[in-house]
Order: sequence, then C-alpha cells, then structure tokens
Amino acid sequence: MALVVAQEVPASSSMAVPHGPAGVGEARHRMRAHLRTGGVAETVIDDAVLILSELLSNACRHGRPLGDALAGDGDVRAAWRVEPTGRLTVEVTDGGGPTRPVPATPSITAHGGRGLNIITALADDWGVRDDHRGEVTVWAVVHKAAHAVRRRDDFATRVTAPAVSATADLGFGDAFDGLD
Repeated sequence: MALVVAQEVPASSSMAVPHGPAGVGEARHRMRAHLRTGGVAETVIDDAVLILSELLSNACRHGRPLGDALAGDGDVRAAWRVEPTGRLTVEVTDGGGPTRPVPATPSITAHGGRGLNIITALADDWGVRDDHRGEVTVWAVVHKAAHAVRRRDDFATRVTAPAVSATADLGFGDAFDGLD
C-alpha cells in the first residue's frame, strides 16, 4: 500500500529583491519554480515571469528602494498570488519615483521604453497603486484560462511598431559602401 501525502502549496509568495539588476534573475527563477509547483500552465508562467522581469527592471530604473536606502542599495518587493479561480497577479513595490509609470512610444532604434507596452500586451489588466508611505506598487493580472494561449498567438498584432516605410531613411546600404 502506497501512502500519498498531499503537499499544500502556498498560493502566494513575496520576496525582497535588491534594488538593481542583481536580484532580477533570482526573482524570475523563484517565481517560475513556485508557479510550476502550484500547477500553473507553462504559457502563463512564461508571461508572468516576463512581466515580473519588466516590472522589476522599471522599479530599479525609475523608482527608489523601499525605506530610506539610497538608489543601488536597499530592496524593492516582488509578490505574486494565484487565486482559486486561477487568476495570477504579479506586483512590484518600490519607494516611488519622480514620474508615474505610463507606457512610452519609443523610437524604433531606442534601447528601452517598451516594458509597459510588453506588460499591456501580455496582461489582462495592469495598474498603479500608491500608499500613504510613498510606496508605489505596479501590478499586472494574468489569467490561467484558455484565452491565455490566445493572448500569446495574437501578441504581434497588439504590439505594433511603425511601418518601415513610415521611418526616416536609415541609410543601411551606405554603411556597407566602404567594405571590400
């Protein structure tokens, strides 16, 4: 006779992440492992991990650490929870910053500025919440439902870039004129 012991997997997790790029990878790995243990679909996990990465990167670039720490020191807080309905919410909390999080319209050659557009494309909803201590939480909701797969299929139609004909002449051909 085999004895099967059911393990209770917590439906939520929260962790302190160093304010800077060092902790982003650890947070992604921890979230992926936690959600896999909880039986969340792999496509939902992929979207949630990318959203977490973008939120943490934005918090480290544009927000202050929690508490009185200086930028580059201290922590931000990453949290996620899975509700019984399968709804997954991802949150990142920082010490606030000089601007509000809003999607940008970066140029085609810009090195950044696409994070919130990616989140808008992958999440069912997202927003910003302030608290009385000056902390700012950016949250995103990812559903564990059939439409999560559809969201991946139509990602390219929701993340649009200007048509190549609408951009200035980039002169790529000229760059190769001097090569033998």
